[in-house]
Amino acid sequence: MSDHPPTKGSIGTVSLIRVRPEKNERRFYALAVDVDLFGCALLARHWGRLGTTGRMRFDAHETVATALGALATLERTKRRRGYWDRKE
Repeated sequence: MSDHPPTKGSIGTVSLIRVRPEKNERRFYALAVDVDLFGCALLARHWGRLGTTGRMRFDAHETVATALGALATLERTKRRRGYWDRKE
């Protein structure tokens, strides 16, 4: 597994990192919205220390719009906590 969820076919994606050497901290946080085989909108959340597989969580939403709204809320929260865009 890479440091971010697959983006091929994703509706919305965000890939963020936070690096603070003075605290020995190197983290990533990635978000993606996809629709599963049953038509349910899924918000994939992938996080962890850079260089590791990290953890994943999938949150089901009734519509793509609500999933994208949740993605935007999480992105704002992470940016307030010092995360910035990951340069690929």
